[in-house]
Amino acid sequence: MNVLIKPIISEKMTIAADKYNRYSFIVDRKATKTQIKRDVEDTYGVKVTRVNTLIQRGKTSSRYTKAGMITGQGNNVKKAMVFLRKEDKIDFYSNI
Repeated sequence: MNVLIKPIISEKMTIAADKYNRYSFIVDRKATKTQIKRDVEDTYGVKVTRVNTLIQRGKTSSRYTKAGMITGQGNNVKKAMVFLRKEDKIDFYSNI
C-alpha cells in the first residue's frame, strides 16, 4: 500500500528542507506514522528519525448565484512532516 500521495513543494517547505532537513508530504488519511516512515525510507532510500502528522480541514467556500447562496467545503487532507538524519537528503527534482 502506497501511503504517500505527493510531496508538498512550496517556498516555506524548501527553506525547512535546507535549514532543518525536514520534508512534508500529503498522505493517505488512514496511514499511521510507522507506515509513513517505512514508505519514505523505501521510496527515497533515506533514514527517518521522526514523523509528525496533522489533519487539515477543507476550506469552506460560498458564492452568490441567481438561485441564491451556494456553500461548499473542500476535502480534508492529512499531512506528514518527516525529519531525516543530517547526512540524508531528498531531491524531488532528480527525475526532471
